[in-house]
Amino acid sequence: MNKVDILDEREAPRRLSAAAETFGKVRAGLNAVIFGQDEVIEQTLVTLLAGGHGLLIGVPGLAKTKLVDTLGTVMGLDAGRVQFTPDLMPADITGSEVMEESISGERAFRFIRGPVFTQLLMADEINRASPRTQSALLQAMQEKHVTVAGARHDLPKLFHVLATQNPLEQEGTYPLPEAQLDRFLLQIDVGYPGLEAERRMLLATTMGEEKSASKVCDADDLLEAQALVRRIPVGEQVMEGILSLVRAARPDSDHASGVQAQIAWGPGPRASQALMLAVRARALLDGRLAPSTDDVVALAGPVLRHRMALNFSARAEGATTAGVIERLCASLF
Repeated sequence: MNKVDILDEREAPRRLSAAAETFGKVRAGLNAVIFGQDEVIEQTLVTLLAGGHGLLIGVPGLAKTKLVDTLGTVMGLDAGRVQFTPDLMPADITGSEVMEESISGERAFRFIRGPVFTQLLMADEINRASPRTQSALLQAMQEKHVTVAGARHDLPKLFHVLATQNPLEQEGTYPLPEAQLDRFLLQIDVGYPGLEAERRMLLATTMGEEKSASKVCDADDLLEAQALVRRIPVGEQVMEGILSLVRAARPDSDHASGVQAQIAWGPGPRASQALMLAVRARALLDGRLAPSTDDVVALAGPVLRHRMALNFSARAEGATTAGVIERLCASLF
């Protein structure tokens, strides 16, 4: 591994400790407002620290929108929100040019930026928009710029999308194609809160005791942490574990787990890249100098489940993608 790519042994503990303390406060600030979603908060922070985009999937009323709003406040980011609907057009996302006339009578086009020009964008119910509009957003996510009337407009240096998707209302929706799902670093499944968490939420939100979020850090802190994540060293055992897991999840693998017969298509190399960054980010979030295989197991589901699919016979037998990933992890680690 090139020396430029790893942390200096003398500065690593100090810098990692400082970053872990900062984002520990960010996590605490989110937990004070969002109840019973500790794992969701952790995976969302991992997504941002790794420099990626996240897809939040859950039924209505589980605080997905509030999580993104609170993230913008706590992390000091410019945040925006777009409610995706079937009639939303690509220009409603990227922006458009308008003709303006000056006092002297001269006419010229002026580009009006769309909501994509922000640091943290919430794409609410992304599967309700047409494929054309989805593609406009997902192209911006990948290329970090938009092109309107032949002119390139760069997005902010810090740009993250957290998209939500409702798994229940499938009528009138346009599911994201597999190639576009791959643009999301993690798929974050948002479940119901536990009993005690829901009790605390009831008391806090109906008795006037609800806490408001306050700023903990800013965009520069996040950019510095993202650069730090990419320099955290990864041990040979962890790297081999990532490669083995991703390659075993492909239908042409000869891994001894036997799940390959259930897989229709598996994750590509981008999954390995995503998992490598995610385990580093999780290590930083916990204040550790390097990731472990426990991080690989913890993040295998969020990284892989939207990058693979089971065939018809496996689904007919009741197999699930999550179950296949668990079997692979159990056989490898």
